[in-house]
Amino acid sequence: MKDSISLPKDTVIPDHIAMILDGNRRWARARGLDPWQGHYYGFKAVEKLANAARDLGVHTFTVWAFSTENWDRPKREIDAIMDLFRRALKEKEKEFHRDRVALVHLGRKDRLPEDIRKELIRIEADTAKYKENHVFNLAVDYGGRDEIVRALKGIVADKISAEKIDDKLIESYLDTHDQSYPYPDLFIRTSGEQRTSGLLPWQMVYSEFHFETEHLPDFAPEKLREAILDFSRRRRRFGGNDIVEHFAFDPKLTAKLELSWWRLAKIPEGVRLRDYAKKHIKEQFGLSSKLALEAAKLLVEAVAEEKDEKWDKAKGKMKSFYQIIKDEIKLAFEPQIVASMEVDFEKSMLKKDSIAATSEAEDIARNHLAEVYRISVLQAAKAAHLRVMAGVEKNLALAGLGDEHWQRAEDYLQKYYKALKERVA
Repeated sequence: MKDSISLPKDTVIPDHIAMILDGNRRWARARGLDPWQGHYYGFKAVEKLANAARDLGVHTFTVWAFSTENWDRPKREIDAIMDLFRRALKEKEKEFHRDRVALVHLGRKDRLPEDIRKELIRIEADTAKYKENHVFNLAVDYGGRDEIVRALKGIVADKISAEKIDDKLIESYLDTHDQSYPYPDLFIRTSGEQRTSGLLPWQMVYSEFHFETEHLPDFAPEKLREAILDFSRRRRRFGGNDIVEHFAFDPKLTAKLELSWWRLAKIPEGVRLRDYAKKHIKEQFGLSSKLALEAAKLLVEAVAEEKDEKWDKAKGKMKSFYQIIKDEIKLAFEPQIVASMEVDFEKSMLKKDSIAATSEAEDIARNHLAEVYRISVLQAAKAAHLRVMAGVEKNLALAGLGDEHWQRAEDYLQKYYKALKERVA
C-alpha cells in the first residue's frame, strides 16, 4: 500500500532527485541486527521513496546503491547486497512496466555477477521506451571518477579529435547521456553524512543539497516531502542574477517599528494602531500605501483574535494578510500555510515550558521564514533563532520584569532583520 502524501499548490517539484543510500549498517547495529540485515530495510525504504517521488511528479529518481569501493566490504555483506539486487530486479520489473518507468544502470557491468548483469541489460532494453515518462537510475558498481574515465576512454576509442571535444560531447559519453533530465536538481544523503562521495560529479554542478540525519530505513516518504518543500523554497540562480526583487527595508527602522507595535504604549499620541502597523508593513515588505493600509487592517484584526486565543479566526485574517503580501512581492508561498505557521508560532511562545516552547517556536520560525522568503531551512536558522530570542525578551518585559528586556528585545529584533536582509537581499 502506497503512503499518501501531497504537496501544497505551487510547490516547485524537482525533475531529478539523486540519493546516496546511507546508514543501513548503523541502523542495523543499533537494533542488534547483523549489518547486512540493514540493507533489506533500506531496500524497503527505497521502494516507498521511489513510488512517492513518482506520485509527487518527480521524473527521474537516482539511487546510489553500491560504489566501486564497496567491493572491499566483507564477502557475506556483498553477497547479501547482490541477493537484494536479484530480488529487486525480479519484483520490480512488473512495476516498471505498470508505471512506465525506464530502468537505467549507472556504473560498470563487467564486475557484477553474470545473472545480475544479464537481467540488468534485459530490463534496461525492455523499459527504454518509457524514458520520456519516468527514469529510475540504479547506480551499482558506480564511481564518479570512474564514469568520467570511462567517458574519456570512449572518446579516445572513437578517435575524436581534440578540437571537437566540448561539454556536450563529454555529456554524450556519460552514463546519463540520453536522458531528458540528466542533471539532479536535488541531492539527498541520509545518515548525517555531508559529502557527495563522487556521485554524478559532472551532472551535479548546480544541484541543491539536502542532508538528513536519519538513517535510510527511517527516511520515510514524509521526509522526502519535507526535502522537496525545502528545495522549492530555494532561489536558484545558476550563476546569474536573482529572479526575486530585492527587499530594501532598513533593519534598524523595521525593528524599532515592530518594537513599538509590541509595546503599543510607545506608539506616538494621536496615531491609530492601524496606521502605525501600516508604516511597519510598508517598510518591511515595500508595499504601496494603499496595500499597506489594507494589510495593516487585517494584521491588527488577526492580533486582536490571537489575544483572545481565537486561533482559527486569527488564521483566517492572517491568510488574507499574506495573500496581499504574496500578490505584491511575487513569491510562491501558500498564504494558508504561512498563516497557520504564524499563528502556531504565537501559540508556542505563550507556553509556560520555556525550553520546550522556544525549541518548538524556533522550528516553526525556520519553516515560516523559509516559506515566505523562499530560502532553505538551513539559511533561515540564524534569523529564526534571533526572532525567538526577541520574543522571549518581549514576554519577560510584558511580565513586568523590567524595561531592560524591551531594550534586549529591540537588539535581537535589529539582529533578526539584519540577518534576514543579508539572506534575502
